Amino acid sequence: MKNFRRLWLDGPYLLWTAAFIVIPLFTIVYYGLTDKTGAFTWDNILAMGTLERMKALILSLVLSLIATAVCLVMAYPLALILTNLKSGATGFIVSIFIIPMWMNSLLRILAWQTLLERNGVINQILQAMHLPKLYIINTPYAIALGMIYDFLPFMILPIYNSLLKLDPNVVNAAYDLGANRFQTFWKVIFPLTLPGVISGITMVFVPALTTFVISAFLGGSKVLLIGNVIEQQFTQVGDWNIGSGLSLVLMVFILISMAVMQHYDKDIAENKTAL
Repeated sequence: MKNFRRLWLDGPYLLWTAAFIVIPLFTIVYYGLTDKTGAFTWDNILAMGTLERMKALILSLVLSLIATAVCLVMAYPLALILTNLKSGATGFIVSIFIIPMWMNSLLRILAWQTLLERNGVINQILQAMHLPKLYIINTPYAIALGMIYDFLPFMILPIYNSLLKLDPNVVNAAYDLGANRFQTFWKVIFPLTLPGVISGITMVFVPALTTFVISAFLGGSKVLLIGNVIEQQFTQVGDWNIGSGLSLVLMVFILISMAVMQHYDKDIAENKTAL
């Protein structure tokens, strides 16, 4: 009876996992490792070795790392400020960052496209102030800006939650022992909140690496990331084998990044246990 009840409760989750994770993943693996006749081949994965695709992959990695680093630099001080505010003000400011996430990501990126285009809102304001116009639309800079804007809340919230769980007595003990503010932050606060930092890095880096919508609208046809190359293989070229093979290569980079983050997270947990 208990097993039947557990199966009944787990059934919807298992069905969802099979329909939207296992089956699509198996389909990508199948198409990525076979040709159009169904024969096994490595050619779809080796197709990543072309100059154009390698440039798109390297640019994706660089922009993802830049966006992740900038989000971390911006998010940590803001999370520190939020934890030191009164509860009412903190809730209001956190809501400011969460409310835009209720809006579709596509609409937010379209808004940035309107702001950054050559005759957009920003350039009209600069022109009215007799300042030089800003031409960054259809460049990697615009894509990085879109990534930072879109994924910044995913960096703020994990760090903020980690800071909320931090015991104030530990920080006060560091001050009592003669540590200054920088030493307290670097030796006490930052190490204890590393799980939140690692979660934020993972939540920003992975979607930034795989995105194709941001680069499509803010980069135009002039800047292609690996996500755009894969999307074109499926939607424009109609070659599911090549598209799946490139997806498997990208999946390897994602798994490596997640494994590295999990390794550091495990080390942090072991150090806490030892303490």
